[in-house]
Amino acid sequence: VQLQASGGGLVQAGGSLRLSCATSGLTFSIYAIGWFRQAPGKEREFVAGISRSGGRVRNADFLEGRFTISRENAKSTVSLQMNSLKPEDTAVYYCAGERTFDDDKIARRDYEYNYWGQGTEVTVSS
Repeated sequence: VQLQASGGGLVQAGGSLRLSCATSGLTFSIYAIGWFRQAPGKEREFVAGISRSGGRVRNADFLEGRFTISRENAKSTVSLQMNSLKPEDTAVYYCAGERTFDDDKIARRDYEYNYWGQGTEVTVSS
């Protein structure tokens, strides 16, 4: 099983980035996918998640509508569109998969996820 996060980079405050999570080796349709991030010196935190059906999303309160998560089951990928980026969004972003039989479940706790990608670094300059 592999989850490959990509799309990170350096961007100015107010800019946008689109992260992608490509998966392989798993039955994508039974996995909810979450994005987490970890800033230097801080704990990893939940950013956004999408249910296995794609019919439900869950966002962290601090996003204030700036990020949008989506999935393409035919391509086994999940994207995170990040707009209006702020310096405090600087972190390593990880995607993770949670195997679930619940079409609508989206876990917020990292220990509920079964598989993790390697992370992609996002740096937002002021």
